[in-house]
Amino acid sequence: QVQLVESGGGLVRPGGSLRLSCAASGLTFSSATMGWFRQAPGKEREFVATISWSGGYTSTADSVKGRFTISRDNVKNTVYLQMNSLKPEDTAVYYCAADPQGKARLRIGVTPYKYDYWGQGTQVTVSS
Repeated sequence: QVQLVESGGGLVRPGGSLRLSCAASGLTFSSATMGWFRQAPGKEREFVATISWSGGYTSTADSVKGRFTISRDNVKNTVYLQMNSLKPEDTAVYYCAADPQGKARLRIGVTPYKYDYWGQGTQVTVSS
């Protein structure tokens, strides 16, 4: 079965950096569109970043543009989210998501509904 396991979350001061990792198994990773989403308490899950199956195309939300970078390693079956210049409003549970049909359907989604599999989430807290 498909498994997505996030790691790298934690407590960081404003202005600091974290790198999240998501290790994937049970799917053809090099054919999957991968995404990062986040959900703060009392809010809906929101798009953060997505990357195409080859890594040749990426997209990030306006709220994190210029601060967050998504990347992937198709040998290690891992997707990353480098987060710099963190702000308190970045505090949330961060989720990794996979669309195994991304390459087959030429699909790169920015909504949760485009993704079939989700990790358990990792908490990121930005606070002084």
